[in-house]
This record gives sequence, C-alpha cells and structure tokens, in this order.
Amino acid sequence: MAYIEPAPLKDKENPFEAMMSRFHKASQILGLEEEIYNVLKNPTRQVIVSLPVTMDDGAIRVFEGYRVIHSTILGPSKGGIRFDPHVNLDEVKALAAWMTWKCAVVDIPYGGAKGGVTCNPREMSTGEIERLMRAYTQAMADVFGPDRDIPAPDMGTGPREMAWLMDQFSRIQGMTTHAVVTGKPLVMGGSLGRTEATGRGVMVSAMAAMEKLKINPYKATCAVQGFGNVGSWAANLLHERGLLVQAISDLSGAYYNEKGIDVAAATKYREVNNGSIEGFPEAQKITNEQLLTLPVDLLVPAATEDVITHSNAANIQAKLIVEGANGPTSSKADDIINEKGIVVVPDILANAGGVTVSYFEWVQNRLGYKWTADRVNRRSDRIMKDAFTNVYKTAQEYKVPMRIAAYMVAIDKVAKTYKYRGGY
Repeated sequence: MAYIEPAPLKDKENPFEAMMSRFHKASQILGLEEEIYNVLKNPTRQVIVSLPVTMDDGAIRVFEGYRVIHSTILGPSKGGIRFDPHVNLDEVKALAAWMTWKCAVVDIPYGGAKGGVTCNPREMSTGEIERLMRAYTQAMADVFGPDRDIPAPDMGTGPREMAWLMDQFSRIQGMTTHAVVTGKPLVMGGSLGRTEATGRGVMVSAMAAMEKLKINPYKATCAVQGFGNVGSWAANLLHERGLLVQAISDLSGAYYNEKGIDVAAATKYREVNNGSIEGFPEAQKITNEQLLTLPVDLLVPAATEDVITHSNAANIQAKLIVEGANGPTSSKADDIINEKGIVVVPDILANAGGVTVSYFEWVQNRLGYKWTADRVNRRSDRIMKDAFTNVYKTAQEYKVPMRIAAYMVAIDKVAKTYKYRGGY
C-alpha cells in the first residue's frame, strides 16, 4: 500500500511528530489497510472557539480555545485540558491521538481527545482563570458529556479547574453531573489513589520489566529525572520496593548520592522549600544531563519531552528506561537506544496509570459509589501488569522494540473495533 509519511510539525525535534512516525512504523508492521490507516490518522472532530473574558481591570480579552476528538471508536473520548501560552492546534491534535493509543494499550473503553486554551495562567488571577474555565466549558457544552467526551486536568490546570468545569456543566444541564470530568477534588467525586496513579503505574511497569530482565530490585540502582508529581511518587514507590535511588532532579538541577538518596527526606525537603529540591543537603549537585548518563540499572525520565536525543543517547548506560513523561525520547534517539540493547518501556504504556485511575473515577461517579484506595490500587496494578505482559509478548513475537509493540497493540485494538463497527 502507498503510505504517505506524516507531515512534520513545526518544531524540529517535536515529540508529537515523533509519535506520528512511530504510528506509521507500527501500522506498516501490522500490515494495516490504507483506508483504516487514514481513518486512524485523522481526528474525528476539531473544535476551535473564541472566549471573551472580562479581566480584573474591566477589559475584555479574547482567548482561543481548542478541543480535538481524535477517536470515539472504543468509547467516549478522554483527554486533558491544558492552559499554556504555547497551546496550538497541531499540538492538541497530536496529543489527542496519543490519548487514543494510551487508552487502547491499557484496554480502557475510551477514545482519545485533548483540549487547550492559549493563555498564561501564571499571569492571571484566580478570578480570571475561573471565568476563562467557565467560558471554555460553556463553549464546549455540546462537546463534553459523560457518554461523549470526558476532560481531565493537564498542564496549567488541576482539581480546582475541574471543579469549576463540573459546576458550569452541571448548571447548563440543570443537574449535578459528576461523571463529565475526572481529576476533581475528592469531596466532589474525585477518586482516592488519583494523585499517585501515574507514578505508581511507572513503578508497576518498572518492576514487571525488571522481572523479565532478571534484575533483582534489592540490588538495583535507579535515577529519576523530574521530581514533580510523577517522578516523586515513582521514586518513593521504587525506593519502598528495595531499589537504591542514586539520583533525583528538578528544574534547579540534579542531586546524586552513590549510597542512595532518602527519597522521603527529599520529598519533605521539597514541601518546606517552595516545591523545589534546590540545595538538598544529602547529595552532591550534578546536571540533569549527567543524571541521564549515570551507570544505573533503571532510568526514569519523568520531567519533560525530548530529554533523550540523538546527541546524548549513545552515552546512556542504564539497562532499562521506563518513561514517566510524555515523549521523553526523540524518534532520532530510538535506533541508538535499541542498538545498545537498552529496554524501553514507552510512555503510552508506562505512564498510563493516570488515565486508568481517571477511568475508575468515572466508573465510581456512574455507580454513585466510592471505592477504597486499596481497591483502586489493586485494580490499577492489575491493568498495568496485564498491559505490560501483552506489549512484551507482542515485542517478542514480532522482534520489535517495546515502543513499536505498544503502538501495534493499541492500533490493532482500535482497527479491529473499527472493522466490527464499520464506516459508512
């Protein structure tokens, strides 16, 4: 079949462009028909809205908002809303596709979506952010819905913004509708276990991969890049399971201790130090770049995209990489990493613990019944383990890296469902 290479997006080493090239590769190995390739490549619906918002000084400012529904083949679409100055349609489109594959790989009955507003929340007051979120919800009232499209927090948004979204949508509907959004505060129908869900999924993926590679966790070393929500939870949970966490990092730099870092102490230090681990006394300071190339068994990039690139991939000494962040490895680095024999548990599998527990929140809202934290953790661990086993088996069977195998599992599931449901 005559595949057309996906058009590159504007940035050079763009993680979303990289995602499309991997989708392309996996589709070719699967022998996907051209018609289905084209269906899965293109988003189902793209909505662009103008949002006039009254600012604190009385002036009216117009913001641009987006919601892209990539697919509803497996079920209602799911994906976050980001408030960021760099939000644009290309980025939102690619992130929506990413969500489709992420939901499919962990076998959750959701399609993929993403939303965003081009704004800088750091320069806005609480009242301005609230009015913007309510305006966005109002404009998307016919897009959102518990059975249509279920948003969640993303960059620049959190439980507070999801509470406003739920309230505004409920006012429009004339009834309280908890299940329209996930990532809500606990008192408004949020789920226990949601905060640590992504980091916990990273831990579960790492432990499953170490078992396959016969790495003993009690003798293993680990470096975690990024000490935000995902990185700090992953580091804490890996440390609890016997790994020696030798390095952690945030924007201020990386901190290394050959004998191991007390992760709980670092977490406490961050809490009293305005959310930063800058000056952490129990470790020597190194650069984030040095952290990536430490001779550890496990490397967890949990900060931003494109930190492992063609320029530093050859220097990476870890045996196993488990991706906590979205797109931390550029597509140009893939071949170098694979040639070195490093096993990579890719982002769409490793960090899918977050969307798994988001799904549980939606299920609990639909049932009108709250689960215990233990039940949430037990069920999410099982889903993550099953997904890992499935992807690992596919990688072995087709002799491909786990990243391509994850895309193959996801694309195959969506393609088969599409065939059963049929087009027009």
